[in-house]
Parts: sequence; structure tokens; C-alpha cells
Amino acid sequence: MGSIFKAWETDAQWLLPPSLQDLLPEGHRVHYIRDLVADELDLSAITGAHAGVRGQPPFDPKMMAALLFHAYSEGIHSSRRIAKACAERVDFMVLAMRQTPCHRTISGFRKRHLEALSGLFGQIVAHCVKAGLADLKHVALDGTKVQANASKHKAMSYGRMEKAERELAAEIAAGMLKAAEEADAAEDADPPEERADPAWIANRRKRLAMIRKCKAELEREAREAAEAGGGDDPGAAAGKPSGVPDGKAQRNFTDPDSRIMRTRDGWVQGYNAQAAVDAKGQIIVGHGLTGEANDKRQLAPMLDAVERQAGRLPEELSADSGYCSESNLELLEARGVRGFVATGRQRHGSPAPARGGERPGSRAAAMAERLRREGRSGPYRLRKCTVEPVFGQIKEARGFRRFLLRGLDSVRCEWGILCAAHNIGKLAALRAAESAAAA
Repeated sequence: MGSIFKAWETDAQWLLPPSLQDLLPEGHRVHYIRDLVADELDLSAITGAHAGVRGQPPFDPKMMAALLFHAYSEGIHSSRRIAKACAERVDFMVLAMRQTPCHRTISGFRKRHLEALSGLFGQIVAHCVKAGLADLKHVALDGTKVQANASKHKAMSYGRMEKAERELAAEIAAGMLKAAEEADAAEDADPPEERADPAWIANRRKRLAMIRKCKAELEREAREAAEAGGGDDPGAAAGKPSGVPDGKAQRNFTDPDSRIMRTRDGWVQGYNAQAAVDAKGQIIVGHGLTGEANDKRQLAPMLDAVERQAGRLPEELSADSGYCSESNLELLEARGVRGFVATGRQRHGSPAPARGGERPGSRAAAMAERLRREGRSGPYRLRKCTVEPVFGQIKEARGFRRFLLRGLDSVRCEWGILCAAHNIGKLAALRAAESAAAA
């Protein structure tokens, strides 16, 4: 009886190598990302930085940029994992044309061109608008807490800093006295020579310098908040002199720009990542990032981000109660954006957010009445099904729950690359659907 299975010839060889493009089906996202980056995006800010480079030619910047965007859209963020995928995964092999940059090359390229890569976001949004995935008729705004590349256990409060500063200074002074006595005793047998501080003293010096630096930053922020009025100073406690930080105000030694923030899963050391998402195709049309846990002061910067990154302001904007304030509602009116901002927490099954004790005649009272009048069919219903799924796709589907870089500026650019990769994935899915329909 003959075999009923297809032949599996483990030692078979190709006499003629196949075309790499044929290893992936037509309409695969790799083909679209390659063509988009190579032919349609202006990468002069990146390619121009390599002009006049001597020595061995570097990898093509367009290939490296496409590699990063594809990796982020596939949920691969580590440079080591990207380098491994270039050697093992067919889609990465096709995109890189079997070139295998090492993880140091990938990491170095990302760090060198971080701002330029993030700056491509505006061009990608323009392609989304042209493709019909976004029209800026209704935009939903929200923020999500993302863990920083730092442990919350490496943070210290201002009150603890004052105590630790005194203790470390005393330990260093005592240690230096003891070391001097030991050096004097040793000079009787050995000729005098310059001796470095013991390792434990050097470590304490380093920690003391970090504590003093973070302590000075907290004091500077408290003074600036006091000069600005003091009302918005989150670190100023009642009864304290103006310009003095609260004893509970904290700084992290690993990433001083990050903050302790509360999430559904507890407290994390992280950042507040903001996204303005178009309701038509869940395209991110504006992004931002801050170290403030509260969203109240993020509406104005995000409106500016949408206008700058998408080219114009949206016609409507919806946001939860975290963005509600008289100044924010006044800003929406002044800039001609029809707002739908919750004034209170929405109860389950309720057609509109609950009232939050608005003052009669205030803008918040008028907003609450607008939401009540619109009811279940109003534009506010679009908020939850527009922006929150995008955060789910980034954090759950693509597994991005912790930033790789440190420092506010670097993390803000990293978030921009993530948002750009999200939009590229949407564009690639649209092109794949069009290709399948044409076939």
C-alpha cells in the first residue's frame, strides 16, 4: 500500500534560490510597510545624518526604519528580539532582505534617530486621512498609565531624603576619619602615597549626590509652583511655608522624570501616555506624554498636538471627567471645538455621565445638560469604543506595558513611535483588505 501523505523531504535543497518576495503572500503587511517607508515617507532627517560617514557603509536607514515600525506593529520592542527575528522569522527576513543587523546596531539607530522617527507620525497621519481612515469629525481623548523603565522601590520621599542625607553625610565623615587613621598606621610600614577612598565610601558618596540632586529638583519645583500661585502645587501641604515640598513628594533615582501613579492593578512607577483617536478608523491623530498622573492639564497640550500632527483641529472632542474644568471647557469654545466632556463618573446603564455638583450657570453645568440632552445616541457614546480599544491593542495585543527608554523626552519619542506603528498597522490592514477584494 502506497503512502497517503505528502512527501516530507527533510534533506531537499533548492537548486535555484527563490525570490524573497515570494515567501510572503501578496497583500502581507511587510510589503506595504516596505513600500510606505521606502517610497512615500520623507526620511531626509534620518538619511541626511549619515552623509559623509567614513568606514564601512551602514545599513540603509530606510530599511532600519521599516524594520522598527514592523517590529513595533508586531509587538516586538526589544532590540535583541528584533535582531533574533531578522535571523529566524520569514517576514523580518523579507523586509531586511536577509540582512541581519545586530542588537547594538538596532538599539544605536533607534537612540540616534529617536526624535526623527517619532516625527514621522505626522506624515503617517496624513496618509491615514488620505486613505479615508480618519476625517477628524469626532476625536476621543484619554490617557493610560504605562510603567517606566524603573522600579517604584527605587523612589524616595522628600522627608526620607532629608533623613538619609544626614545619615549618609555622617557615615562618610566617620568612614573617612577611620580610613585616615588606618592610613596613618600604614605609613609607618609603607611609604606615603595617594590612596583612593574605600569602595563603600565611594558608593555612599554617589548615593548622597543622587539624593541631593533629587532633593534640589523637588525644592525647585515647589518654588516654581509657589511663584505661579501655589494653588496647583501637588506637593505643597497645608500649613507648610510656601515653596517647601511636601514630605511625601517623591523622586525615583533610576528615572527621575517618572512618577508614582495609581492604576487598576495598583501603584506603578510610570508615565501618563495621552492619545487623541479618530472615531472613524481608530487612528491616533495626536499623542503626548507627561509625568503628571492627573489629566486635567492635558487637554490644551493635546489640542495643540492634534493641530500640529494632523494639520487641523477636530470638529468634536469627547473626554471623560478627568479633563473637565471650567478653563478646559472655555478653551474648547474658544478654539471652535464642540466638546462632549463628562462632568461626573458615568453610572452603569446610564445614558449620560452623572452630574458632578456643577455650579448653576457654569460651563460645567451647561456641559452636563448637553450630555443629558444628547442621551444614549449622542457623540459621547463614541468615546469608550474609540480610544480605549486603541490602548487595549497597544498594551494587550502588542504587549507594550513598559517603556524601554528613560527620561521624559526619550519616553515621549518612544510613545510617538508606538503611535505611528499603530497607524501603520491600520493602513496595512486596509491595503490587505483592498488587495483581497480585488483578487
